[in-house]
Amino acid sequence: MIIGVPKEIKAQENRIGAVPAMVMDLVGAGHTVLVEQGGGLGAGITDDEYQAVGAKMVASAADVYGQAEMIVKVKEPLPAEYKLIKKGQVLFTYFHFAASRELTDAMLASGAHCFAYETLIHRNSLPLLTPMSEVAGRMAVQVGAVCLEKHMGGRGMLLGGIPGVDNATVVILGGGVVGTNAAKMAAGLGADVRMLDIDLDRLRYLSDVMPANVQTLHSSPIAVREQIRQADLVIGAVLVQGARAPRLVRRDDLKDMKDGAVIVDVAVDQGGCIETCKPTTHADPTFVIDGVLHYCVANMPGAVPRTSTFGLTNATSPWAKKLAGMGAAAAAKDPVLSTAANVLGGACTHQGVADAFGIEYRAPSSVL
Repeated sequence: MIIGVPKEIKAQENRIGAVPAMVMDLVGAGHTVLVEQGGGLGAGITDDEYQAVGAKMVASAADVYGQAEMIVKVKEPLPAEYKLIKKGQVLFTYFHFAASRELTDAMLASGAHCFAYETLIHRNSLPLLTPMSEVAGRMAVQVGAVCLEKHMGGRGMLLGGIPGVDNATVVILGGGVVGTNAAKMAAGLGADVRMLDIDLDRLRYLSDVMPANVQTLHSSPIAVREQIRQADLVIGAVLVQGARAPRLVRRDDLKDMKDGAVIVDVAVDQGGCIETCKPTTHADPTFVIDGVLHYCVANMPGAVPRTSTFGLTNATSPWAKKLAGMGAAAAAKDPVLSTAANVLGGACTHQGVADAFGIEYRAPSSVL
């Protein structure tokens, strides 16, 4: 199969969908790999490094899409890329369809076969979402700490305080991969951390493994409102696999929060778990509503592209190889790859996406 790896065009997105080791593996399996010139530079990978392992460098995204039977990316296609996508072409990337009706409609109209990293389930986990959730969870605390600085519009607090001065209170909504990594970072900096989740077994586990400055709480609308009133930093870390994130914090709740408190909504790429969330970019990452500073960058891991690219491709490489070897029709019937099938040949093949927009769902195996 001819596999194309285009340069990412989302604002301040420096990751790339394949690293040289992944290209070498794909070429060794008999595939042809096309990489757009300069596509890896943001992650510190040169064209020469790709060529040394057998990649063919092409001049433009149009060349990549025009020649490739399968596209491997990082982020969802943007409007400028819609017209390049061909009927029957396989796309393997993050899509987060439930957050965008425009993207969903465009991919349905394209006739392409869209396999989404974020919904692939293997051994009851989401292995292609995990590495970027780890990065985003850790980054959420870093950027939250900076946003709390007065010149950024925050309360002017140091997360860990100093002897004789209060430390900051960090409230984390969700105890999954993002929330766990955020809690580790915040606790390590000395903050007072409260984690909320609805899964009692998960809370018991977290209570056992987290340090003493992390408190676990069962999540409910009342508990969320009580905790965010005390929070200096709120991190939205909620995921419903393949579906829109639930709204846990309402606009009216903001009036009870501290002036200069910070919200970092990691769930923004799934629509956000804060009602006032709207996607921002690394170039213009924050906005203020009711005195609360919001950080809602939709591609947070793009700020650390070296770490993120290698972390992502460590996970995606074997699945990209399997998908390329099987093709879309066989993959739609595979017990694992079929869970990543969100749009196939003009049909919506993921229940969460169908439910988000009230459109017809069809089982992947019934389409191809």
